[in-house]
Amino acid sequence: MNFPRWLRLSLVLPLLGVNLFVLRQVMLRLAPFPALFLAAALIAFLLDIPGRWLQQRGLPRPLSLLLVLGLTVSGVTLGTIVLVPLLLQQLGDLINALPGWLTQAQEQLNRLQELADQRGWPTDLSPFTDNLLLRATRLASGLSQQLLGLLSATLGITVNTVIVLVLAVFLLLGADSIAAGLARWIPADWRELVVGSLNRTFRGYFAGQVLLALLLSLAQVVVFSLLQIPYGVVFALLIGFTTLIPYASALTIVIVSVVLTVEDPRTGLEVLAAAITVGQIVDQLIAPRLVGTIVGLHPAWVLFSLPLGARLGELLGVGTLLGLLLAVPLASVLKTVLDETYLRLQPSEPPSPPTG
Repeated sequence: MNFPRWLRLSLVLPLLGVNLFVLRQVMLRLAPFPALFLAAALIAFLLDIPGRWLQQRGLPRPLSLLLVLGLTVSGVTLGTIVLVPLLLQQLGDLINALPGWLTQAQEQLNRLQELADQRGWPTDLSPFTDNLLLRATRLASGLSQQLLGLLSATLGITVNTVIVLVLAVFLLLGADSIAAGLARWIPADWRELVVGSLNRTFRGYFAGQVLLALLLSLAQVVVFSLLQIPYGVVFALLIGFTTLIPYASALTIVIVSVVLTVEDPRTGLEVLAAAITVGQIVDQLIAPRLVGTIVGLHPAWVLFSLPLGARLGELLGVGTLLGLLLAVPLASVLKTVLDETYLRLQPSEPPSPPTG
């Protein structure tokens, strides 16, 4: 039966809502395995990119995958040996310093309130000062409980990490057959468009974003170490890896600068200037070569897709972070499919009558 076009279009939203509800119930029942599978698939996808590049240079696939895995394990091991001890030390010092910083911020707000009272400004900062005092008390009392909770959760995190890494290796080894099997579920007339868009967008976006995050993190670590910024490794890695999420690194730079300004305004300004300078160098010289315009989304749509992706990730039980990471490339693929759908729904033009 051929239903009218308006009826078919009006059923799209209800059917989509029902399918999302059923999908959410299934994902929540299977948690945390869907999140682990997505994380493993993302890691396998990233490792497959240099593997295929080596294949194009003439290396057999088993040898290229072995080389990629070996270099990855060596790099992670070296980074763990060099950075992790320093990172843990600075992170512990930062946690111990936070209550003092909140106290200093409260004192500065009190001085600002006194100045406002002397000048006769209609300003009341008491809610902020009371809130800071309450946060300092809670933070100081909850540090020990958080550390104990972290120690108790270490075993579960370790097990999940091992599962993700092992699953990523198996997905990497069977990438071609798995991708071909999943592609068969897509209708034949849409298969080439969807698979090509997914492949092009995810490869271009994630390969570029991961390389940018690594380069920016390394550059920030070097610059912050030369400037002797307190807790420089923690803040440099935080700023670098938030590059994986569009516009998040700019917000992180502002927050880190404000936090350091509480203790020393000069240090806060140095961090702000150094982070913006390094970020601009990477964005202007390196980012266009790595990412370019592969996503093809207007910045407004990027900003719209980020909170939507975070919310969907939370609702589906895969986590807010994975939702943020997948939001932009999935939005780009969705835009490509919707554009093609619009073109296919347009009525075909009747043939022009013959002349003469």
